[in-house]
Amino acid sequence: MILALTCEASGAPANPLELPSLLNAVKNMKALSFCNERVPMENRDVMERMEKELLLSLGNRPQVILWLKRSRRYLPIIEKMLKKNNMPEDLKYMAVAESALLSYAGSKDGAIGYWQILPDIGRRYDLIINDTIDERRNIFASTQAAIAHLKALHQSMGSWTLAAAAYNMGEEGLEAEIMVQHTRDYYRLYLPIETQRFIFRILSVKLILSNPDGFGFHLTDSDYYPPLTFDKIQIDCFQEIPLALVAKASETDFKVIKDLNPEIRGHYLIEGNHTILIPKGAEKGFNARYKKLIKAYEAKKTDRIYIIKEGDNLSIIAEKFNVPLAALIIWNRIDLDKPIHPGDRLIIYPEQKTLGQDTHH
Repeated sequence: MILALTCEASGAPANPLELPSLLNAVKNMKALSFCNERVPMENRDVMERMEKELLLSLGNRPQVILWLKRSRRYLPIIEKMLKKNNMPEDLKYMAVAESALLSYAGSKDGAIGYWQILPDIGRRYDLIINDTIDERRNIFASTQAAIAHLKALHQSMGSWTLAAAAYNMGEEGLEAEIMVQHTRDYYRLYLPIETQRFIFRILSVKLILSNPDGFGFHLTDSDYYPPLTFDKIQIDCFQEIPLALVAKASETDFKVIKDLNPEIRGHYLIEGNHTILIPKGAEKGFNARYKKLIKAYEAKKTDRIYIIKEGDNLSIIAEKFNVPLAALIIWNRIDLDKPIHPGDRLIIYPEQKTLGQDTHH
């Protein structure tokens, strides 16, 4: 039954007998390449490592289905940027192997986003990474940073295979292993297990996404998630602005704005200039709606100020105004590790008049 359901989810008839044999799937892999660099499949060790990654990938059919479904949303963006930078198209499969094309993917080492970029690497290539913005989650900014990093690694390492390995384990670590082991052949190097598997994981993604039907994934056009569509706008915030205002001016939901702009952390845009993606077609009339909302927000802001008194705590204040404690924390971006003091000011939105309330439907 599990096999039948999995097959049905992939678009194929719900017949487990029609799933391709895993043993057959790993045959006929004699001519493989990564970024036009030949993979020595005649080497028995290389063949075994390739078979392992392909079998593990194929064994998780729901994950592969999600790779495929997301591929038309994000890979065209990556392909276009790689082509503009004269980079091999195979590099796009790295993003799938790294994050399954999820903006919020993260690792225990602190790598984040589509390309699993570490904070110091991201900042090296001018990504904004702070408490309010993390551009590693932005498909455009993170891809540009990954391209710049891979280009530098290729220049240093001399091959795309070694560049990808260095991307995974760090350039200095890889150079040290090359020096000690006296070879620059990735396939002959003994490296950390994750890096030993990395190229083969990318190759397994390449094989499956290049020929999904051959591996039993029969998706129709309607099965794929649609490409990203959006309008791009500039917002100059003279002060911190609730992101809910941007959603209302875009005539959409807060979630839609967050999903289109996963790099924005929290509920506010800080002071400064921001490039924001909004739903396609929402740009028309946006500025007028936004200015009107900002004017109303400013006019009512003083009415929403509460000055903390002796004996107050957040729970008491929330109960006094009949608002959720969590909302009070969000509105005021309160750090729970820092105490509040008499005289401090809080912004409180009255019950049933919360900013961003769903009134546009």
